[in-house]
Amino acid sequence: MDQPTWKRPHRAKFAGVSDAAQQRQMPNLASIDLNLLVDLEALLQYRHITQAAQHVGRSQPAMSRALSRLRGMLKDDLLVAGSRGLVLTPLAECLTQMLPSVLDAIRQMMNLSLAPAQRRWKVTMAMPDHQAVVLLPHLLPRLHERAPHLDIVTDPLLGGALGLLEQGEIDVVVGQMGAAPLGYLRRRLYADSFTCVLRHNHPALAQEWTIEAFAALRHVAIASEPGELFGQIYDRLTKLGLQRGDPMVVSTVLTAAVLIAATDSVLVVPSRVATRVAAMLSLAVIPPPVELRPYEVALIWHERCHRDPEHRWLRGEIAAAASTAG
Repeated sequence: MDQPTWKRPHRAKFAGVSDAAQQRQMPNLASIDLNLLVDLEALLQYRHITQAAQHVGRSQPAMSRALSRLRGMLKDDLLVAGSRGLVLTPLAECLTQMLPSVLDAIRQMMNLSLAPAQRRWKVTMAMPDHQAVVLLPHLLPRLHERAPHLDIVTDPLLGGALGLLEQGEIDVVVGQMGAAPLGYLRRRLYADSFTCVLRHNHPALAQEWTIEAFAALRHVAIASEPGELFGQIYDRLTKLGLQRGDPMVVSTVLTAAVLIAATDSVLVVPSRVATRVAAMLSLAVIPPPVELRPYEVALIWHERCHRDPEHRWLRGEIAAAASTAG
C-alpha cells in the first residue's frame, strides 16, 4: 500500500486569491488620510458624533463628514442606529481593540526625540582626557537631571573620529579643530590658553621665572593629537637651543598631576585643566615664561545628525555646560 506523500504546508492565503491579487487588494496608504484615524478613535470611544467632535475639537458637521469618509474607506457602516443610540458594527468592535495600539505607536514615533527625560538611550562622545576633565563635571549634572536614563560613553582617542561620526559609531567630538571638513559641522565651545603647573613648594617658584629656568626643569607632558598645540613650547625651546631632552609623556591628566605633586617637574596644560588639577592636589599655577598661542575647543558632528531633535538637544546641553566650565 502506498504511503501518503508528506507535503510542506503552504503559506495561508485567502481562499481562491493569488499572491498577486492579494497585493493588489491591499490598501494604498498614500490614498488614505491618516488624520481620519483620530476621528475614528473618538467615534469608537464616544459612539456619538457630537461628543466625538467636541473631543477632537471639530464641528459636528465636520465629524459627520469624517464618518462618511471612514465608511467609504473601510467599506463598512461602523456606527449604526440602535435602540439606545449608535452601536458598533462587528468591524468597528474589532477596530476598537486594534486602533489604540496603532495610534500609540504613531504618537511614540512622532514624540521619540522630544522627551529626553523619558528615554533610555546612549551617547558616545570622543574627547581627549584633558577636555573630559574640564567639560564632564559641568555636563554630567545637567544630563543626570534632564535625561536620567541617558548613558554616556567617552572615547579619549580622536584619531579616525570623523569617520566614526559619519558611520554613527560616535555622536559628537569635542576637541581642537580649526574648521570642519565638508559634511561636518562645528560649534565653538570656548577658547583657552596654556599655563604651567608645579608643586606648591617648588624651588623654581622662589626664583625668576624665565625661559631658561623653565628649560632647566624636568618636564611632564600629556599625550595629545597633532595640531593640539601642546608641543609648541618645546618647539620654542628647540629654536632657542634650550631643549635638554624630551618630556615624559603620560596618557592622563591625573597621572601627570600626581607626578607634578611628587617631583620637581613642570607641566604645561590648558588653563582650565590647570585650575581643575591644582584645586585637587594643591598645585601652583603660573603663566608660561613665553607667550604661547591660545586655542579653541569645538564641538564637531556629522551633517547626518544635524537636524535630529535628540542630537540637537544634546548639542545644546554640551554648549551650555561648556559656557560654565571656566
